[in-house]
Amino acid sequence: MKKSLFYYLFVVLCAVNLFSSCSENESIVLPIDSDLAGKYKGKLDVSISQGGVDIPGGTVNSQIITVTKAGDNAVSLSITDFSFMGIEIGDINLNDCVLTTNGDNYEFTGTTKVEAELLTADVDAAGVFSNGSLNLNLDIDATLTGGVKQAVKVTYSGTRLKGDESSEAKITSFIFDREVAEVDSLVIGETTINEEAKTITFMVADTAKAEYLTALVPTIEVSKGATVVPASGEAQDFSNGKIVTYTVTAEDGTVAEYKVSIASKVMSLTFENWVYDDTYHYYTPAGFYASTNGGSAVVYSSLEGIASQHPEVVVPPYCVTQETEDVKEGATAACLQTVSLIQAKQDLKEYGGWIGGIMANMAPNITAGSLFMGSFELNASAPLKSTKFGVMHEGKPLKFSGWYKYTPGETFYDKDANIVEGKVDECDIYAVLYEVEDESFVLDGESIKQADAPIVMRAGIESGNATDWKRFDLDFKEVNGKSYDPNKMYKIAFICTSSKNGDVYEGAPESKLLLDDLQITFE
Repeated sequence: MKKSLFYYLFVVLCAVNLFSSCSENESIVLPIDSDLAGKYKGKLDVSISQGGVDIPGGTVNSQIITVTKAGDNAVSLSITDFSFMGIEIGDINLNDCVLTTNGDNYEFTGTTKVEAELLTADVDAAGVFSNGSLNLNLDIDATLTGGVKQAVKVTYSGTRLKGDESSEAKITSFIFDREVAEVDSLVIGETTINEEAKTITFMVADTAKAEYLTALVPTIEVSKGATVVPASGEAQDFSNGKIVTYTVTAEDGTVAEYKVSIASKVMSLTFENWVYDDTYHYYTPAGFYASTNGGSAVVYSSLEGIASQHPEVVVPPYCVTQETEDVKEGATAACLQTVSLIQAKQDLKEYGGWIGGIMANMAPNITAGSLFMGSFELNASAPLKSTKFGVMHEGKPLKFSGWYKYTPGETFYDKDANIVEGKVDECDIYAVLYEVEDESFVLDGESIKQADAPIVMRAGIESGNATDWKRFDLDFKEVNGKSYDPNKMYKIAFICTSSKNGDVYEGAPESKLLLDDLQITFE
């Protein structure tokens, strides 16, 4: 007989209420209220007989059975919320079971006959109360339509509750610890427990492939005295949108279910690791980051040579540097600063010869610190084309978030180094998703601002004033009348700058933008 048929047999059998006719045996009045009645909590096992061998058919580790007084020497039992193989069956009731004494124990037996559309079954029940515990056996001999015989056994062992047990059935902590399992490092940030909805969600790295998510190992804490199934430390499959159900049982048997799933994927953009350029002596965050330092490098290198001969010449700082003193998360943030090259250009003309003169004529008066996702390829004839924005990515972006802090410089200059009275500098922080036909297509500092740029979604701040660390959570919105299509190819990029008008070489020297712990969240 196929195993699935046995499961079906048991489901149909249990789908009806079992009303037992318990053995009759007159006895003296027993201490039912004080010693027997109440709730019992314990383990219930189901097995199916096949070829003379009992095959496990399911276990409930915290099954509640309620015992009530039915007479001076009789009790009724109710197995509440009985389930089998994840299928909810309902209550199984054993009514008016007469008790007999056997030393300090109280025994009972009973039988019932079940008739259903697809089967009939004889049920024998036998149980014993002993010093606050209950042991119960159900032997079920079923006959399917067509005369097929099947035997099912249910065993239960539980302990009587005192009545003061906690009814709290909560998951109080649900974390992924990479020290428990290396694969748990794919989880980004903290899990979110929604107690009202009984859901738990978490985010994973956008690089996490489905096969990596099949064995995440959560570490779980629950209410005092409660239990949880599956247990803490057991690997679970959260791949491909799967939802894992956790059942918490309180001390008194109260049950709560939590649905746990991955909410989204996250591209984590941190600034903990930096790469040093040995040629031009500046740093860039490790990864797919680039900055405007590459545009300043040649000029600064010439100034360093001049300064070695003329100590009065001061080499300006690079526009993008590491910040280790004023950080929000971790040990290092990114510092973007707008720099004046007015004096540097004069020094190049005065001390740099004809090459220095050429550099001075090509260099802007104001250069903003810009950090972005992509690459920098110097184009001296068209500097804005030097910035290549974006990397290939699959998935619809939902949010661009992180921390920033901004202090505008005191004096705003236009591109000709004229002071613009009353104008206050602003930073800019935004991210875009744009469509590409192949990987070679890229938006640069010129094309990204054009009306026909193939930008599909954008997320950006409205105002960049924040003299202290400030959190931003920006929703990606569809723009230019376009809609995200999962069948098309896209590049994703973020662009941050210390001067919003830096692309036209305007801004306030010493405007400073600090960035930390950036993230792009995807479906």
